[in-house]
Amino acid sequence: MKKIYLLLFGMCAFAFHTFASEQTPIDTGATAWMITSTALVLLMVPGLAMFYGGLVRSKNVLGTMMHSFVAMGIMSVLWVTVSYSMAFGKSILGGWFGWNPDYLFLNGIDESIMPAGVPELVFVMFQGKFALLSVDSVN
Repeated sequence: MKKIYLLLFGMCAFAFHTFASEQTPIDTGATAWMITSTALVLLMVPGLAMFYGGLVRSKNVLGTMMHSFVAMGIMSVLWVTVSYSMAFGKSILGGWFGWNPDYLFLNGIDESIMPAGVPELVFVMFQGKFALLSVDSVN
């Protein structure tokens, strides 16, 4: 078990060292809060699934909860492939639609750090959790 923790610590240290070599320094407090907020938003999905489970008959609770978790999986894949590019790309069609081909499949944001000092991959993860939660709340 200690080897796993050491491996995870080493990977995190390497990642922070890689990000620290950029021109914009990482704001560790803001990054830690974004990661914590992402985890808390992710916990809202099972809570929403239980809420919806309480609104249906007992024989349909499992199906209703599975709808939430399947929506979470589908939306995560869609967010990484095209939705981030559509949401945070340059405005086209008079501002009704956004697009940036560099963000397609998250290709153009490998080690970039945003001006606020947060790595862009953390921002992608944070916004993606809200995207899947909003799709799940429509379910």
